[in-house]
Amino acid sequence: MNNKFSYKCINCNSSFIPEGKDYLCKQCAESNNSTQPPKGVLKTIYNYPAIAGNYGGDFIFEKLAERDFIDILPIQSIDSFPKLRVGNTPLYKVDSLNSKVLDFLLYLKDDSQNPSSSYKDRASALVSAYAKENNFNTIIASSTGNAGSSIACMAAANKQNTIVVVPAKAPLAKLVQIKMYGAVIIPVKASYDDAFRLCNELSDKFGFYNRNTAYNPITIEGKKTAAFEIFSQLENKSPDNVFVPTGDGVIISGIYKGFEDLLNLGIITHVPTIISVQANGSSNINNNLDNPKFSWNKPNTFADSISVEIPANFYMASGFIKKYNGIAVNVSDTEIREAVNLLAKQYGLFSEPAAATAFAGLMKLYNKNLIAKNSSNVVLLTGSGLKDINSVLSNLKLPEAVSPNIDFASQLIAKSGLI
Repeated sequence: MNNKFSYKCINCNSSFIPEGKDYLCKQCAESNNSTQPPKGVLKTIYNYPAIAGNYGGDFIFEKLAERDFIDILPIQSIDSFPKLRVGNTPLYKVDSLNSKVLDFLLYLKDDSQNPSSSYKDRASALVSAYAKENNFNTIIASSTGNAGSSIACMAAANKQNTIVVVPAKAPLAKLVQIKMYGAVIIPVKASYDDAFRLCNELSDKFGFYNRNTAYNPITIEGKKTAAFEIFSQLENKSPDNVFVPTGDGVIISGIYKGFEDLLNLGIITHVPTIISVQANGSSNINNNLDNPKFSWNKPNTFADSISVEIPANFYMASGFIKKYNGIAVNVSDTEIREAVNLLAKQYGLFSEPAAATAFAGLMKLYNKNLIAKNSSNVVLLTGSGLKDINSVLSNLKLPEAVSPNIDFASQLIAKSGLI
């Protein structure tokens, strides 16, 4: 039993004290079916007035940071985390775009610097810590690759077992990562949505601790930590806009939750505008924000990490977007490819397509002159391009090998225009 925090169902608003393996609201889960996002997703609630009061009302954020934000995390001790550096990723300030000096502030948050090269490590580290404190030795997850390699990495560092259910078409680099970390891998001839359902069934049957996003509320608490870092890295100021690549809706919900925690503690006065950026071929959150009947289109995008038919965290994500006046932007695969190339060639940041989707969203608004002058903008880059090199190979033409001869080498350089 844990009285540090409570859960609140976003569907029926009922609250309860966590008991250990808590996933969806039990009252609402009975009405769920496989063709709709799950109802009864749980939101983690803390006693914000008491936390603020404990610190005397002054320098609350700094005091929370000194304790690694343990007061607003659903675990008892920082020592429960895997002994890996997760989070505290760089925030790079860039001044130009396509050789043009910007009239607004632009920052790139590079979460490929996490141990498994993915933003997912934030959630996985917290899930692993929670499992450790509650003596859950085997963790199961479904994944298109990043979440699976992430939880396998964190669990290996924390001496835990993992099982990962993945679509067989997941990028090879991600499958190799999962295996190298020692996880049991179950590739299925099906979509991510099918893998998600199978994972939940296995968890129910064998009692494995389930990491699935939008199913396990702990994942959102892990993903919110980037909001705290952004606030700190901007010298205790919120940005005006945060661009987030969106698939199942958990990362964007985590970013919202982080800033909402700061709002509830009186540290900020408003939540920044958060832009949900989705691929045209997988945009079921953005497209259904104002559609009461819902229309779930089959995913068709090369950005595999955000390729989802039924967004598992639709209700929480859409609720946050509406409550805090977020913006929805859809981008084409062509725009995503351009963003991948631009990030690499102009800033030295090789991002996988799903991560570059957020930057494609910024470019789309920039090209339409929709980014306010002097505004502060943060783009989340959530994963390394080395995770999925096949997605960019079609745009690359590697030269044929030549003899180690200065004349042949000079010819290749000349073709580039450098001599």
